[in-house]
Amino acid sequence: MLIDGVDDLMHFSILLSIIVRWAVSRFPYSGAGKPPMFGDYEAQRHWMEITVNLPVYEWYKNSSNNDLQYWGLDYPPLTAYHSLICGHVAKWINPNWIALNSSRGHESYHHKIFMRSTVLVSDLVFYIPLILYWSTVQRPWNLRNKAIAAGLCLLYPGLILIDHGHFQYPLCNVN
Repeated sequence: MLIDGVDDLMHFSILLSIIVRWAVSRFPYSGAGKPPMFGDYEAQRHWMEITVNLPVYEWYKNSSNNDLQYWGLDYPPLTAYHSLICGHVAKWINPNWIALNSSRGHESYHHKIFMRSTVLVSDLVFYIPLILYWSTVQRPWNLRNKAIAAGLCLLYPGLILIDHGHFQYPLCNVN
């Protein structure tokens, strides 16, 4: 344990940020149940569909299998490869979730849990470790200030609402 419970403060901040993220994700997202576009949730699901089912050279091209007017992939390749990884996991769990052209607008309880979980896992793998690295290694502050800085970044409402409420991935926010 670090001096004066700073280690506890850091652990508390991480745990609280995960709980807040999951709590926010339990509420509806924009576009839920509203055809024809269904909101950003559908955009992310559709990008998984496109990246898993089409070759890389077709991801950004309009075609009969990739209508760019329907949530065309318009983020940089890092996001596309993230969608590909999530899409392969989705295909392993339930191929119907990302079936080419027939899964548009798919919204089910289990798929929502899957999609929300992929956002949380992305935070756990990318965002949270980067914040911890930045606040503990890169900042020449005392231990208490490092823990406070990490906690404030991890609990920043704007990112939590965009990523877990509105429905984005942390990778989408840094591209």
